[in-house]
Amino acid sequence: MAETLPTILVVDDEPHSVAAMRMALEDDFNVLQAADAAQAWQLMEDHWVQVIVSDQRMPGKTGIELLTEVRDRWPDTVRIIVTGYTETGDMIQAINDAGIYQFITKPWHPDQLVMAVKNATRLFELARDHERMSLEMKYLGTAASARTDERRRLLQAGLGFDKVLRGANSSLNATIAQARHFASFDVPVLITGEPGTGKTDLARAIHYGSLRADRPFYELNCAGLGDEALAAELFGARRGSLPGVTQSRTGLLQKADRGTIFLNGVDALSPVMQMALLRIVTEGAFQPLGAHEVLTTTARIVAGSHCDLRDRVAEGRFRTDLYYALQVTELTMPPLRNRGTDVALLAEAFLREAATEHGKVARGIAPDAIVFLEAYDWPGNLPELRNEITRMLILAQDVTLGADLISRHILQSRDPQGEGHGAMPDFTQLDGTLKDRVEIMEMRILGETLTRLKWNKSRAAAELGLSRVGLRAKLDRYGIEPHASIAEED
Repeated sequence: MAETLPTILVVDDEPHSVAAMRMALEDDFNVLQAADAAQAWQLMEDHWVQVIVSDQRMPGKTGIELLTEVRDRWPDTVRIIVTGYTETGDMIQAINDAGIYQFITKPWHPDQLVMAVKNATRLFELARDHERMSLEMKYLGTAASARTDERRRLLQAGLGFDKVLRGANSSLNATIAQARHFASFDVPVLITGEPGTGKTDLARAIHYGSLRADRPFYELNCAGLGDEALAAELFGARRGSLPGVTQSRTGLLQKADRGTIFLNGVDALSPVMQMALLRIVTEGAFQPLGAHEVLTTTARIVAGSHCDLRDRVAEGRFRTDLYYALQVTELTMPPLRNRGTDVALLAEAFLREAATEHGKVARGIAPDAIVFLEAYDWPGNLPELRNEITRMLILAQDVTLGADLISRHILQSRDPQGEGHGAMPDFTQLDGTLKDRVEIMEMRILGETLTRLKWNKSRAAAELGLSRVGLRAKLDRYGIEPHASIAEED
């Protein structure tokens, strides 16, 4: 028997907006649509709706007024509002009057909408489970109540994975699915991936999706720490065991007992520390610096490596027994260059965070800017993207961030003809004649300059030392044209 899809109601008086939301959601949900509050109310009467997504500005009743009435009549239905306005007064009114679960600001990204509705349906299911569990607790004895409470806690703990931001079709989804499966099994986990790919976020999600969710989570980056400093952090130290240690220090292994420790950068551990970590993983035993007694811990070890440890094992630089002790399961975080469908969603999320942190209004990122951001390889992964969006926000004179704000090396990384992308090419590695190589460089510089100058050809020609006729000839020769959202300037 086919699984029944959750029923979603979208409400908007603009037909193209309703069509766009339906297109984004119809693969995963049974989508109903309404053009106004009256039609939405009738559909709510006739169908069992788990989530309602309503536009705020509509003729007649506003979205807030509609969702306020929905909360009174169908309190279990999760309510989401889509708005181009985020004034503080509106937000407070919506939260107080309509019990809004989430705001989605215009322009919204399809992956953002799908993820928000998926989370809302999960919240609906949790609320139903909670209601059912409450009834069980009412009529069952103490033992049954305890089992129900534990089940509810586990359901809520699983939501930690939703904090790892990604799109509906992300290449990261397979890793998340595997991590969810192993989270509740009390075994070591090895997470590999380039620096900045989000290994810490995944380790934290594993902790909050496990039976240890109510216990502490600690993280420690082993890279760059000497053996004594690392041992003091991890094992603790007795007074006088190290210069400057005037009182005994408790290590993370004691603090995280029955919890989880994420040790990132284990590929950088010395042979001495590898041996010490092996003892922890296999025996749970360690010895604080300057102490004679051996202590034990039940902390779960999640290890992170910036490279493939099998290569280090083959080179004799990492212990084979430690590798297999850590690698009960191995999860790989894909680099950002392999998560092209996530870049727009991540960029918009980083923009919202930066706008809040720096107190600057921002409505979104222009489509032409997204084209360049998605074409770049991001060797610095998530931190590099976050820094680029923050820099763009600081430089922006408009509420929408355009491609002219993007760093020059990112603009030059995209082939203006759309035939290739990545990092700025290493011309010493290119094949072909000198003329071929120069043409590639010329084409990318032309594309970068025109984008940065918002396709003002007079300014571009002056900066590049060309006549307007000469610039036009080069654009025609290389087939360079502006993005569809950009109006050319003279």
